[in-house]
Amino acid sequence: MWRKVKALLEMIKFGHTIFALPFALIGAFLAKRGVPEVGTFGWIILAMVGARTAAMGFNRIADRKFDAANPRTANRAIPAGAVRLAEAWALVLLFTLLYFVACSQLNPLTLKLSPFALGLTFIYSLTKRFTWLCHVVLGVALAFSPLGGWVAVRGTLLDFPLVLSMGVLFWVAGFDTVYACLDADFDRQAGLHSLPSRFGREKAFSLAVFFHGLAFLLFVLTGIVSELNFYYYLGVAFTACALFYQHFVVNPKDLSQIQLSFFAMNGLISLALFVATWLALVI
Repeated sequence: MWRKVKALLEMIKFGHTIFALPFALIGAFLAKRGVPEVGTFGWIILAMVGARTAAMGFNRIADRKFDAANPRTANRAIPAGAVRLAEAWALVLLFTLLYFVACSQLNPLTLKLSPFALGLTFIYSLTKRFTWLCHVVLGVALAFSPLGGWVAVRGTLLDFPLVLSMGVLFWVAGFDTVYACLDADFDRQAGLHSLPSRFGREKAFSLAVFFHGLAFLLFVLTGIVSELNFYYYLGVAFTACALFYQHFVVNPKDLSQIQLSFFAMNGLISLALFVATWLALVI
């Protein structure tokens, strides 16, 4: 049983929940102008875990045949036989239920918007089949995170700092474009679409730099719009350094450090901005 649980957690890369969750909490903290109530805080976390796990499970199901044919991903849980298809579907259904239950415990608007947010994450898994803008679609899906946190606290879209969601959109689109460079050749041969497979790695990297530049400016603008203090801009400064480091250690001709770039740096960015926002609101 423990081996099965480990296989399921590895299949969905459970640790990567750290990418989107802090931004949902940023939205909640901004809406409250401080720390939300414990109950609201807990239901937001459960909703995010449910949504992210269900979406990633669906992604693995949808891509299982491509994963099996790709040498880089052939050892993933479903193509390798560590997780059966029925088990993967059960995981998706279980965490989809968790997501909707958590949303129902927050407020009516959160529940009304919840199908759109989750549906978009599911749709993303299919976009590589017909558009090289798939990275932007993923960015839009994760951009719902701070919006969801805001609505969970306020119960309204009024006064939401849209620039924060736009920053998340371009941050995600940038790092997903870089990560897609690993499969550029395979995607091209398999008829799948991505910026690297369509335009080549060098142009894709240039676009990723552009996306990350926009993300940085939008995060700065978030601090201005939300009237945050010096502590928030410390987080933005760290974000700028982390974004620069990613593009310093990884380039189109050397992808050997891409795991460090993709996982460690981006996880630190989301955590740093969350902690910085928290400090800016309570100090």
